[in-house]
Amino acid sequence: MKQAQVCVVGGGCVGLTLALGLAKANISVVVIDAASKQVLPGDEYGLRVSALSLASQALFESLNVWPEIIAKRARAYTHMDVRDQDSFGKIAFNSDELDLPHLGHIVENDVIRYALIKELENHSQATLLFDTRYQQIHQSDNDVFVTLDSGEPVIAKLLVAADGANSAIRKQFNLPITFKDYDHNAIVATVKTAEPHNNMARQVFLPTGPLAFLPLPDANTHSIVWSTSPEHCQTLLAMDNNDFNKAIMAALDSQCGLCEVQSERAAFPLTMRYAQTWVEGKVVLIGDAAHTIHPLAGLGMNLGLKDAAYLIELLSQQHKEFASSRTLRDYERTRKLDAQKHIAMMQGLKELFEGANPLKKLVRGVGLSLVDNLGPIKHLFAKQAIGK
Repeated sequence: MKQAQVCVVGGGCVGLTLALGLAKANISVVVIDAASKQVLPGDEYGLRVSALSLASQALFESLNVWPEIIAKRARAYTHMDVRDQDSFGKIAFNSDELDLPHLGHIVENDVIRYALIKELENHSQATLLFDTRYQQIHQSDNDVFVTLDSGEPVIAKLLVAADGANSAIRKQFNLPITFKDYDHNAIVATVKTAEPHNNMARQVFLPTGPLAFLPLPDANTHSIVWSTSPEHCQTLLAMDNNDFNKAIMAALDSQCGLCEVQSERAAFPLTMRYAQTWVEGKVVLIGDAAHTIHPLAGLGMNLGLKDAAYLIELLSQQHKEFASSRTLRDYERTRKLDAQKHIAMMQGLKELFEGANPLKKLVRGVGLSLVDNLGPIKHLFAKQAIGK
């Protein structure tokens, strides 16, 4: 039998961040994950990357994993360029304007996970169970009982579901969600360009959806995220490399010169999910299990990390009852409000920038140009964009 104050189901970046924060606060934690332990990332870039905000960097610094992330592979970006295709509208800003050393970092998810596991393995308060599945979860008024596939029981005072967008725990406890199909698929790939990125993150809004070019450590290499209609996605996936290279270069209006895809192309559907209830007794949702959002502003990972940071803060405070109903409701109320705000903002941006309607393009162009030329408003826009 294993006993801990907290059992985290799901060993992705958000679940591991929560576990590490709790372990450092002297709270015992067990992590259960069906996936294998993350090995040291190889020479090739992973396809899943995140644009980490300054707040996420600060969280990782406090957990002592940031030096490992930087040492392995990360790229600070100092400039952002956002524009509407075939329009005069664009906005550009840089870290110097905001008196910051950088705007954020582009980091592979595998690198983040590796650094978190490496640090967690140094903590006696943390038990990591990879390649491990569970059979059943039951809860009483005071405890949660998890039965592993091996038959071994795990008993905890709190169970945190960090098991992703299709959370089995959310479904088991019948926690209702609001669901909306964005009618977009995202294509991800690694692309080499003739011109260096110069630490600039680029995003262009196309009639079918946004295309992001995110700088990687190699000066001429980017991670791309192309959100587009399912039909256009299938067309792009069916192209040979030569035609795909031409398509992405044209979409970016040749800002980086000739493009050459360096990896396979992967695609996944984009869906907004928002759990209406995040807490059921001693079971709580976190990260993608609680909310998923369109990637056009790179907020997904950062929102999940904010969930983890706030739950760490609440559970680390001294109370007579660990993980009391009051504490969990505080977490639910605070984090739901933030998720609602960002989901609504992303939906508004998606609707505004989608399509080639001439009136819409005029509104977008005027709006972006106004923001780009009005100092105080541009400053506020920039701070929102980098999550500061």
